Amino acid sequence: MRSIWGLIALVASATFYLYLLVSAFLPPGPHAIRVHDAKSQHTEDEPEEEELRLKFPSDLDELRELAELLKFYKTEHTGYVFILFCSAYLYKQSFAIPGSSFLNMLAGALFGPWHGLLIACTLTTVGSTNCYMLSRIFGKRHIIRLFPEKVAMLQRMVEENRSSLFFFLLFLRFFPMTPNWFLNVTSPILNIPIPIFFFSILIGLIPYNFICVRTGAFLSEIQSLDDIFSWGTILQLLLIACVALLPGALIRHYSQAHLKLDGLEPNGHQMVLNDRKTR
Repeated sequence: MRSIWGLIALVASATFYLYLLVSAFLPPGPHAIRVHDAKSQHTEDEPEEEELRLKFPSDLDELRELAELLKFYKTEHTGYVFILFCSAYLYKQSFAIPGSSFLNMLAGALFGPWHGLLIACTLTTVGSTNCYMLSRIFGKRHIIRLFPEKVAMLQRMVEENRSSLFFFLLFLRFFPMTPNWFLNVTSPILNIPIPIFFFSILIGLIPYNFICVRTGAFLSEIQSLDDIFSWGTILQLLLIACVALLPGALIRHYSQAHLKLDGLEPNGHQMVLNDRKTR
């Protein structure tokens, strides 16, 4: 019980830090004009203005709005935007909160494709390592109690591939047979050394991060339909496709010859054995 309260206190402290960062230290920002409805259009009142607020994006429209707002801040407060982005990314990654794809796209829109990729890969690796440490300190017993069958399955497969553990972890990162957040929180239980865990994330998630970051930079550059069908855009899309497919094909070829993957299917569940029907 002490571990639960410790984790709650840590989440509360991190949340309070983010709240202070976006409230007490937020520079003055732009205002969005809110036009009156049709019934009030004939009045002499001027349109009201409301200040735009920072929040985690949940769809592409909110992502575009957030990117434009942070670009406004970035013109004069680059350091603040960088600290805010890193803090928000590490918050979501450390506590296994979904939504990293939107933040990766935001990195591409704010910092460009290559700087954004470097930032996203670094934050993904550091945040996942934080999640590993939090799980080892606070959550091992609770994870085993909540997911006994999935933990047992991963434990068996890790032991079968212990001699090629790094490539086995790369395979799991390239092909999401188990969610990344679940692999992060169960790695301490599976006795995966931190150096192997660290570098498997740093390398294994490069294609995913590249696709998201490049997509964010791509969307921020498009101003009209003509931009979509330009030669530059087509070459960028081909590059994204190659980066996405080539590493996965190499790892799959290696896994077929060296890894034991019986019992896994794409959604991370155990396969149903045929002999169960014959009992």
